[in-house]
Amino acid sequence: MTTLLIGADLCPIGRNRPFFEAGDAESLFHDLLPEFAAADLVIANLECPLIARSTPILKTGPVFGEASTCIQAIQRAGIDVLCLANNHILDHGPEGLQNTLEVCAKAGIDTVGAGPNLEAARRILVLEAAGCRVGILAMAEHEFSIAGKNRWGANPLDVMDCVRNIQSRKHDFDYLIVLLHGGDEFHVPSPRLRDTCRFLVEMGADAVIVQHPHCLGGWEAYQDGYIVYGQGALAMDEAIYQRSQSFHEGFLVKLEIEPGRPSKLQVIPFVQSEPVPGARRLTGERERLFRLELEGKSHQVQDDAAVEAAWLRFCQREIHGYISSMLGHNRVLSLLNRNGLASRLLYSRIALLRAKNIACCETHREAIATIFNQNLI
Repeated sequence: MTTLLIGADLCPIGRNRPFFEAGDAESLFHDLLPEFAAADLVIANLECPLIARSTPILKTGPVFGEASTCIQAIQRAGIDVLCLANNHILDHGPEGLQNTLEVCAKAGIDTVGAGPNLEAARRILVLEAAGCRVGILAMAEHEFSIAGKNRWGANPLDVMDCVRNIQSRKHDFDYLIVLLHGGDEFHVPSPRLRDTCRFLVEMGADAVIVQHPHCLGGWEAYQDGYIVYGQGALAMDEAIYQRSQSFHEGFLVKLEIEPGRPSKLQVIPFVQSEPVPGARRLTGERERLFRLELEGKSHQVQDDAAVEAAWLRFCQREIHGYISSMLGHNRVLSLLNRNGLASRLLYSRIALLRAKNIACCETHREAIATIFNQNLI
């Protein structure tokens, strides 16, 4: 039997930083370390580049980048593979990503999902674990980190390319894990994301793990595979979320694979950065309540009407923020538009319909993406 253990975001920021820099795996992973040691393969997502010097890119949202020495704690924890397909891996440009790859290689840790070009980033990593050939494919939604034909970055979520990639390599692995970094933070899953994950299972993935939402998501057994719609951060002390309980709770995904039998999925709940440092197992009443919540969310993701309704509520809550971002509002206009006031005063119905057409029509959306990605303006 082969045992795989998958954790989500590792980001050596905030109050956890000194423990990463000191290589203190015991203080960062506590009673999760025996689970790491017992697994044949341990996988996690590295949510920032490991840098030799600061070379930040211009982007929206936070820019992460921590010292190369942080790899020591990850190495000593027994983590074998780091996923680099995420929205922060290019925060310090090609130089930061290149340094990350070199640091991981020197530490004997495999990486997947990013590289000097698209061909390297889309590579399916195949490793043998207790006699099982495990394939790992990692990809991220299109933000500021995406690789190009001749550009450093992360493997983009491209369903057609993903299917072609899986089909061309399907004889190279016995079990395929797809790590998908996407979705909206603190909402899992959208109808589109759920359909994408299910399609990936239909196309040959044995397990699809969504990472990025920073909150507890449900999971489901779908056809012959498993889908996890969000497992929370593994060790990430982000200041703006320190008061959010949902940000501090998560779970490891444990997969047991035995030839000729269906694989089995278990969850290992933990609390992270509350208190700092690091992550430790949930126990007692808090674990019981966590599992009840997870069970409820797992039931909900299989209900089409519930998924649609939850997504609609999310969009209704975020409508004015999205409109402000799309129309390029500055801080003052964004504040005025918290209830839609600026949109009503400054833009006609026709102007908003034009924005709708650009955002929703595939051809117009492709043109806008090309204009920005090729720096045509």
